[in-house]
Amino acid sequence: MLEYNKLNIRTWSILGSRGTYGHVLNEIAGYNGNIVALTADLCVTSGLERYRLNHQERFINIGIAEQNMVGIAAGLAAGGMVPFISSFSNFLAMRSCEQMRHFLGYMNENVKAVGLAAGFAMGMFGVTHYGIEDIAALRAISNLTVISPADCTETAKAIEAAAEFDGPAYIRLTGVMNAPIVYRQDYDFKIGKAIFLRDGRDVCVIATGASVHHSLTAAEILSERGVDCAVMDVHTIKPLDGEAIEAAVGGKRLIVTVEEHSVVGGLGGAVAESLAGLDARPPHLIIGIQQGYPRGGSYTYLLEQCGLTGPKIADRITERLRGA
Repeated sequence: MLEYNKLNIRTWSILGSRGTYGHVLNEIAGYNGNIVALTADLCVTSGLERYRLNHQERFINIGIAEQNMVGIAAGLAAGGMVPFISSFSNFLAMRSCEQMRHFLGYMNENVKAVGLAAGFAMGMFGVTHYGIEDIAALRAISNLTVISPADCTETAKAIEAAAEFDGPAYIRLTGVMNAPIVYRQDYDFKIGKAIFLRDGRDVCVIATGASVHHSLTAAEILSERGVDCAVMDVHTIKPLDGEAIEAAVGGKRLIVTVEEHSVVGGLGGAVAESLAGLDARPPHLIIGIQQGYPRGGSYTYLLEQCGLTGPKIADRITERLRGA
């Protein structure tokens, strides 16, 4: 079992979500002989170099062929293995969408797909490498669980849980190296169960992935402005914890969803769908990446331009409350 101590949590933060994935999978493979890792020519980028050295017989470099990788992984899963496949999130979700639907959705094979560098993590590589539509593309696929960890500690939790979970899953990794820490100690993580991080009576911010940290920062800023803001980490976008969300938004002046993803089809859409049947619900502000494709730039620059930093989120919420 993994140890969630201060040293590991700090180390994972320094490595970033991709490095954490490789580090954790290497440890899990040491006591789970069914784990096999496949990569689309991204061994080092996936943090899998140590895994490759320690578990050569259970490591396959498919090359730049994500569609084939999904099919091969499905075959391994049919034979009783637990394959983890990894590539940049846009290639895994978009290039391989048909194979994901066929093998993971329709055939329900026990494959764990890890989307690396989702959102704007690829920075100067530009729009061709930004994974900003992957949730929308994949959450419509039947049988496919979609997980988006808030930080590297939760990335470790998600990989550990996915290895034991019976069914196909897509794990969306956001953020870069030296990632902010949301969870500083061990905690109870369960696929499909959202986590309340902060109470508040006025506004409920529902966030996922790296946006959870920025939402907590926004809540602190709003507190200084006299707005009491709750924050929820929705690490599992599908199946969505509708009961927790419905309970959290009751009596609030505003619901806000925050995500490093398109405003179309992501967490915001999932929450809206979940709450659509309620007779009474607060207004819903969806904060994410607007339609269109921003110019390439550093990760921090892109978050600023798209309004996904703590201060920018706080300003959007303040403006919305004033206009209510």
